[in-house]
Amino acid sequence: MEPRFWHEKWQLQQIGFHQQQVNPFLVKYWSRLGLAEQAEVFVPLCGKSLDMCYLAEQRHRVLGCELNPIAVEHFFTDNELAYQVEQIGEHGVFSADEVRIYQGDIFTLPHQLTTDIGGFYDRAALIAWPEAMRQQYADALAKLIPANVSGLLITLDYPQDTLKGPPFAVSPDWVETHLAPHFDVELLECVDVLADNPRFVNKQVPWLNEAVYKLTRKA
Repeated sequence: MEPRFWHEKWQLQQIGFHQQQVNPFLVKYWSRLGLAEQAEVFVPLCGKSLDMCYLAEQRHRVLGCELNPIAVEHFFTDNELAYQVEQIGEHGVFSADEVRIYQGDIFTLPHQLTTDIGGFYDRAALIAWPEAMRQQYADALAKLIPANVSGLLITLDYPQDTLKGPPFAVSPDWVETHLAPHFDVELLECVDVLADNPRFVNKQVPWLNEAVYKLTRKA
């Protein structure tokens, strides 16, 4: 799970984790956060997710962070957005309209960039990490989210021994144990989505739960 792993995935376009539509949980529950128009939303490990387009359509400013430059470039070209690029420190910064993506390592993203965010959205970031590395990401996320700011977290859970991740299984117990010290955690919904995921069906995974949580950073 070193950076080279993800660079190779994008280079070979082995990106089964990329969804071809906006996540239904995002559409269903985003309004629960009560964010004002023009509020800035942080999207860690954003890839080229169409969820960022949805957030921009809600009149939010989107601040993404993504390791791989191909993913960032494809987000703008796939959506026919003319973009500008500048270098700020060790991150390349791609921007167009309401979307700004910092290309580089999230662990070196300057904390002052997220000081004024109004919300955050994590669909494919937490589940991208194997359990041995997940806590490091969770701690980094907590440092980037200001007090009292809320966001949505979407996870997948399944018997990990039936399929090699990513995406990796993140159980409700893991969320409660490892995120609750930093966030108030509210489970909004959890459903079995196995039938909609042929890769998991073909590997004879017995169940696949997708859950959405509202997280609010503790003071």
